[in-house]
Amino acid sequence: MCGIVGFVDRSAVTDKEKNIKAMMDTIVHRGPNSSGQFIDKGVALGFRRLSIIDLEGGTQPIYNEDKTKIITFNGEIYNYQSIREDLIKKGHIFTTHSDTEVLLHGYEEYGVDLLQIIRGMFAFVIWDTEKQELFGARDHFGIKPLYYTEMNGTFMYGSEIKSFLKHPNFVKELNEEALKPYLTFQYSALDETFFKNVYRIKEGHYFTYKDGKLDIQEYWDVSEGESNMNLEETIDLIDKTVVESVEAHRIADVEVGSFLSSGVDSSYVTAVLRPEHSYSIGFGDKTYNESVEAKKLTDLIDLKNVSRVVTGEEAFEYFPLIQYHLDEPDSNPSCVPLYFLTELASRDVRVALSGEGADELFAGYQAYGVNTRSKTVKVVAEGLKKLPKKMRYSIARSLKGKTFKGALHLYTNLAPAEEFFIGQARVFEESEADDYLQTKYQDSKSVQEIVAPVYAKAQDLSEVKKMQYLDLHQWMPKDILLKADKLAMANSLEVRVPLLDKEMMKVAQNVPTKYLITPENTKFAFRQAAARHLPEEWYNREKLGFPVPIKDWLREEKYYKLVRDVFQQDFVKEFFDQDKIIQLLDDNYKEKNNERRKIWTIYTFLTWYQVYFINDGEKPVVEQIA
Repeated sequence: MCGIVGFVDRSAVTDKEKNIKAMMDTIVHRGPNSSGQFIDKGVALGFRRLSIIDLEGGTQPIYNEDKTKIITFNGEIYNYQSIREDLIKKGHIFTTHSDTEVLLHGYEEYGVDLLQIIRGMFAFVIWDTEKQELFGARDHFGIKPLYYTEMNGTFMYGSEIKSFLKHPNFVKELNEEALKPYLTFQYSALDETFFKNVYRIKEGHYFTYKDGKLDIQEYWDVSEGESNMNLEETIDLIDKTVVESVEAHRIADVEVGSFLSSGVDSSYVTAVLRPEHSYSIGFGDKTYNESVEAKKLTDLIDLKNVSRVVTGEEAFEYFPLIQYHLDEPDSNPSCVPLYFLTELASRDVRVALSGEGADELFAGYQAYGVNTRSKTVKVVAEGLKKLPKKMRYSIARSLKGKTFKGALHLYTNLAPAEEFFIGQARVFEESEADDYLQTKYQDSKSVQEIVAPVYAKAQDLSEVKKMQYLDLHQWMPKDILLKADKLAMANSLEVRVPLLDKEMMKVAQNVPTKYLITPENTKFAFRQAAARHLPEEWYNREKLGFPVPIKDWLREEKYYKLVRDVFQQDFVKEFFDQDKIIQLLDDNYKEKNNERRKIWTIYTFLTWYQVYFINDGEKPVVEQIA
């Protein structure tokens, strides 16, 4: 696990060595063990290393035999050993035992087709000195981040946007169009980031940059479909693939631990991995303390668990630092416990396995169609779902907006997904956002315009699989995976996600819809597979997410005042109707409303803006965690 930065700049004036070093220093948390760089008249490549595989020989950049190609790489390739053997047979000469060198020789041998062979999480770039061409790629799901921009004759790329701020040709400017969609989605929802003219390389894409021209192409996408497997066959295949994936993801020359919450996903991974160390986090009240349940499980299956409780004081003290590491504002409440969880694990291990991905691959979210506890409503919905599509859609539209008990469940089980589903968060409705935003920030892409291109590629799928497809391309790479990478690397920890893997995807895309969501539960077949390793209390547990006491914090005087102080700052008037957001906060504090998610989303943006624009992107200083 590492961090990569670099730029292509033909200018003789630019001090490449000074600039690449400054960019590398900004992401030292991603790779505290060593660093390396390559500089010539046209390009500078920089690298920070967290040593995981080939601890002595894997330092980058790495060169091919005649030094005409140079690579820097962030991630892990889990099938690199078999590829290495094949490349040796084809005559390639290796100087290390690292997966990085396998990528380099693999690109020499297979070109772009290498991306169809490798299995892993990655963002890498290769500079070809003969072609004077930069080639780069991001993994299938977007587990590892990769950003780029082109400014003042310089093309820059990197694992984190903050590194660009150190290059003299970078012009820092707020992307005004990013704010309104963020208020709805809770994360940076556009392809262009919150920094004007800074973009992401999308998941499953590669790029080439040559002679000042950037070309980006897709190399992989989900190939959704359904098989005719029966339930037992489905369960067998899921469990076999999970066990094999966990085994592949444990490959390392250092100890591998795991995260453990009260949910089925991390519990399944931990039960299969059986690590020396598992880690959990919680808050003071039992309502918000997953570490209590995690300890129960590890006692039952005879594993060790390390946990800690995070206080409100710690959460607010570290919140600016959390937003600094995220690069863009993300108001997902789980960012707070995740930061402290990764810090806790980093005290003992360099690698931890996590449970991300199962909800998207195997339909674990209630929003996919479980919106009632009424058995009668569920039975009715299951019957209506068997009707022809046009009839289902017609019934759904007649139910839209109705408020009788079970209406929402019936509507979301019958309606076209694209008419109501935008992902796992919907904080502000668009009209509500306009009520709070200043006029200049109301002009942006609509929510519908953001999700429509994704839905356009999923029209032949079932409604549940449409929703999964949208989450795989929106919610997961721009929120879930981004925060997992950034907040783990903030603490120099590599997080691996064995449930989000292209071999797991081959299984998931063939699971019949009827085994994904049932009247009994979400993620039905996956839970039955987990049942082979876990007690029923865990494999059938309702999904909670990371429980965070935002509701309590915003009604506790000291935290309410802290947030109110931010809302009262002069710079806030640039973005929001200040009186309205203060009223929103005050009414919540007095229990006249329950708008904690909206308040937290505004507070998150303002905190992030203070870090990157008022304080010019300087890393916030806080006391070291005890």
